[in-house]
Formats: sequence, structure tokens, C-alpha cells
Amino acid sequence: MKSAAITSNPDLVAAQKQPWKLAFFFCFLVLLCDGADIGILAFTLSSLKEEFGLTNVQAGALGSWSLFGMAIGGVFGGWACDRFGRVRIIVIATAMFSILSGFSGFVQSYEQFVALRFVACLGLGSLYIATNTLMSEMVPTKHRTTVLAALMTGFTLGSLVITSISAWIIPAYGWRTLYLLTFIPILLSISMYFLIPEPQSWKAARALKLNGLKNSLQKPENPYKAIFENPKHRLMFILWSMSSGLLLFGYFGVSNWLPSYLETELGIKFKEMALYMAGTYLTMMFAKVVAGLVADKIGRKIVFAFGTMGTALFIPILVYMHTPENIGWLMITFGFLYGIPYAINATYLTESFPTAIRGTAIGGAFNIGRLGSVIAPVAIGYMAMHNSIGAGLLLMAGAYFLCGLIPTLFIKEQQYDPQKAQ
Repeated sequence: MKSAAITSNPDLVAAQKQPWKLAFFFCFLVLLCDGADIGILAFTLSSLKEEFGLTNVQAGALGSWSLFGMAIGGVFGGWACDRFGRVRIIVIATAMFSILSGFSGFVQSYEQFVALRFVACLGLGSLYIATNTLMSEMVPTKHRTTVLAALMTGFTLGSLVITSISAWIIPAYGWRTLYLLTFIPILLSISMYFLIPEPQSWKAARALKLNGLKNSLQKPENPYKAIFENPKHRLMFILWSMSSGLLLFGYFGVSNWLPSYLETELGIKFKEMALYMAGTYLTMMFAKVVAGLVADKIGRKIVFAFGTMGTALFIPILVYMHTPENIGWLMITFGFLYGIPYAINATYLTESFPTAIRGTAIGGAFNIGRLGSVIAPVAIGYMAMHNSIGAGLLLMAGAYFLCGLIPTLFIKEQQYDPQKAQ
């Protein structure tokens, strides 16, 4: 009976044939490289300031230009995922950031660095959307949050890797060598192009459109029209744009300035700071896996709220209650709370929209939010000039609290199954 039921369900049969484990392997490595590339800026910021004579505001602007490029790339990448395929966009975006980040190691001025960084981030911005959309449409529903949470540990592992090698490479070989290593991910894009097919649900939704079949979820030529004409989709898009903006405002503000905070305001030496950051990233990886497992059992919403609001409440403790003796433990605790929202966000978001508009909707909402976060690194840089980096971090706490409050009050979880051509 069980075999007959499975055979009679073509969606399930097609899903079972998808090589999601191999896709996970490649997407994990792609996000590892993504996380490492984004983390490079934080660890080379002091070197860039020294070499090019930058002010704190100019240094913060490097993070903001990166975010601006990622936001544009993410919006375009989400639309391109729906139009051309999830795998194809991952391949193109990975090759793009790999080549351009690598050439950043040859720049001779601040302006050249900004230009290359901005264009490289167009590729980086597409990867979060494309990899999570691909995996959400390949992985069975009962394991989806766990797998996507594990996928997000790749991003954190990338941050850990760049933390570790920065402490070795920068003092010995200089900051330029670090950027030259980013040529390596182009090998991933080539391999993925030949080994990973597009998900079955995207193929089915695409076929419906191309064959001119009419149904209630048929997307028009302009996918944003489908989003805004439907009251439910429109509301979800607006709410997720707001929540994503606050989440990314907090994330990029903290990630760009936390190493400098530890090094300059707490007086921690570079190698010791790198060890503290490594411990934080390891804890984040553990937290993401635990959060994914728990969310598959008790729900996405409650775990997301716990992570965002817990982070918000803990940042003041980190800023005001640290001592030389407890800073390591505070960083580990912070890393655990800090990692939880990024384990849940992708699943929660992708299940809020149907397949036909999923890439466009999550790409648009997430990256409109990212545009709102552009000011975070500059805001902390400004506050560092007039007060302290620690004061700027407190601003991030408010962003995390509001980020968790919006979904808690207004966004229902598991609205759509990404494995179906809805």
C-alpha cells in the first residue's frame, strides 16, 4: 500500500530522484566561499585604512558599497532564478564574484577597490537566494529546516576559515594575498554546471508557463505584478522586506565592526581577536544546526523569535558587562544567539511564496531589505567617530528586536510547499 501511494504521487517520485545531497555539497561549498569573501573585508579593513589613509566613515562606506552591490545583485538574481533556473544563476554568480574579488588584490587606490568590490558583490548577493531556493525545492518538507540550517553553517564556516587564515596570511604576506585566494571558487562553478540539474518543481512551473497553461498561480510576464496584484503575496513581500532589512542591518553592522571593536576598543591583539571570532563562528555553526532541528519539531516562528530577540537583549551585556576574564564566554554565548536567526530565515521565507514567483519574491524582499541595511556600517563608523563602536553596536540590538517582532506578530509559517509546482 505504501509503495502504491508513493508511486501515485508524481511530485514525491520526482523529488526523490533529485540529487539533493550532491546539490547540498556544492551549495555548502559555494556559501562557504561566499561567507569567506564577505568576511575578508572585515579582516582587511585595518590594512585598507592604513594603506589608503581612510577615515572611519570611508572604511564603513566600503561595507555599505558591498551591501549596495549585494542588494542589486540579489534582486536581479532572484528574478533570474525564476527566469533562467536556480543552478544556472549559482554558476554565473560564483564565477563572477570569484574573478572580481581575485582582481581586488591588484588595486592601487581606494576608488579602484570600491569599484571592483561593488561589482563582485553583484554576484555575491545572488547566492543566498539562489542556493536556498534550490535546496528548499529539492529537500523533503520534514527535513527542510534542518538541511537549510546546515547549509547556512557553510556561510559561517567561511567566516571561520577567513578568520583563521587572515591571522596567518595578513601579518606574513599582506592583505592582497588574501584576495588572490578568491580565484579558487571558479572551480566550483564549473563543476556544478555539469553535475547538478534544476529542481523538478521549477521545471514543472516553467513548463506550465511556456505551454500557456492557465491556473490561479500562473505568473504574468512581470513577476512583480503577480506579487503585488495578490493581496496575500503583497503583504508577505512587504513584511519580509521590513524584517529582512532589520535582520541585515544588524548582521552587517555587527560583522563589519565587531573585529575592530575587539581590537581597538577592548585592546585585544589581532591574533587573540581572531581566536575569539573563531570561537564565535564555531558556536554559530552549532547553533544553526540545533536551531534547524528544533524548528522542524516545534516550528519556524518561535525559534526565529528566540534567536533575534535573544541577540537583541544580549548585545548590551556584551558591550557593558565584559571583562578580560569573561569576554571569551560572552562571545561564545553571543555567537549561539547570533547564529539562530540565519538558520531559520531561509526556510521561513521560502515557504511564504509559491514556486512560480518564489525566486523573484524572496530575492526582492530580502534584497530590498538589504538596501535598507546599507547604512549600518557607515552608521557605526559615524558613531565610532563621535562616541564609540560599542555605542553603534547598541543600535544593532534595536534592529534585531524589531526584526523578530514582525514575523512573530504577522507572518504565518509553512504557507507553501516548495517541492510542488504551485
